[in-house]
Amino acid sequence: MSKAAELAKMGEVLTNSQIGSRRNIVTNGGMNVAQRSTSVTGLGAASGYFTVDRWQLTEGDASAGRLTMSQTSDGPNGVSANCLKLDCTTADTSIAAGEFLNIRQKIEGQDLQSIGKGVTGAKEITVSFYVKASAAFNFIVELNDNDNSRQMSKLYATTTDWVRHELTFPADVDDGSSPFGDDNAHSLNLAFWIHAGSTYTSGTLETSFANTTNANRAAGISSFFSSTDNNFFLTGVQMEVGSQATPFEHRSYGEELALCQRYYEVLGRGPNSYTMNFADMPIKIAPVNNFTQGHAYKTMKRAAPTVVVYSRNNNSGKVSTMNTGADEGNNWAINSGGVNGFHGVQRDGGTHSAGEGLEYGFEADAEL
Repeated sequence: MSKAAELAKMGEVLTNSQIGSRRNIVTNGGMNVAQRSTSVTGLGAASGYFTVDRWQLTEGDASAGRLTMSQTSDGPNGVSANCLKLDCTTADTSIAAGEFLNIRQKIEGQDLQSIGKGVTGAKEITVSFYVKASAAFNFIVELNDNDNSRQMSKLYATTTDWVRHELTFPADVDDGSSPFGDDNAHSLNLAFWIHAGSTYTSGTLETSFANTTNANRAAGISSFFSSTDNNFFLTGVQMEVGSQATPFEHRSYGEELALCQRYYEVLGRGPNSYTMNFADMPIKIAPVNNFTQGHAYKTMKRAAPTVVVYSRNNNSGKVSTMNTGADEGNNWAINSGGVNGFHGVQRDGGTHSAGEGLEYGFEADAEL
């Protein structure tokens, strides 16, 4: 790039207010936080959050393909030590029309207001990311407006080396009166498609945002499930306002963890066979029969979460007695909760004596 071109690019970045902190709308783009687990096998039959925080594995029409999803320390130097890895463990070469597989992040509308999408003055969006794979594939990045049923996809190619892709999506004024909702609800999907059937591939990719037509969402895509030799690695994901991709924005681990805990928090244990962390479990002295105290969250949640308590023995819906470590009788659950914590934990029957110490861990899930 010539000096003149570099200066012109810098001028555009400054004009679009892309210099400064907090450019990246994505949470955990460096794949550094993994509260649930660092590796889960046998995935592909159901959607869910399994490993790295805020990244949902999403499937449709139950492909026969299966994979292992993991956080691994194989990231590109100077970007992130960690990355999300998908490893195909069961191939699926007979692809049903309705099948699809992608990794997506759902984003709240109130975090998207700087884009101005759907109204006069809407801005471009640039998505950048680092990716590599076991072979050359053509995969898809999609921005999907969940509020207004509009989308646009772009194709990119993988190699066996880390490559940064920078994809700019044009501004979407739409009808001039269809903005993202300014609230804590699900407004946008940033989705990385790696497998799809003809329902999603039989059309042509849109060249601008358009009302969603499924056939146009993943046209030209390769299949991750084509061979058990296939691997896919992703990190350094950034989405920002404007037409220029700026360097990946590094946030401290503590800041990134707090952003993730708005959606999910775990204390004392985690699902997917996490080892219990007994030292993290507070002792609660039951003040009255069949009740014990609740807990304040480390971070205010997006919405009142679903909370499950776990005993020292990793059993859901149970608490442990302090003096023996054994599970207390009957089942226990929170009796009331909000965005800042839950009021108490209550036994569903039987008798527990006031004054006895109890222990429990929990997971609080407020994901979109």
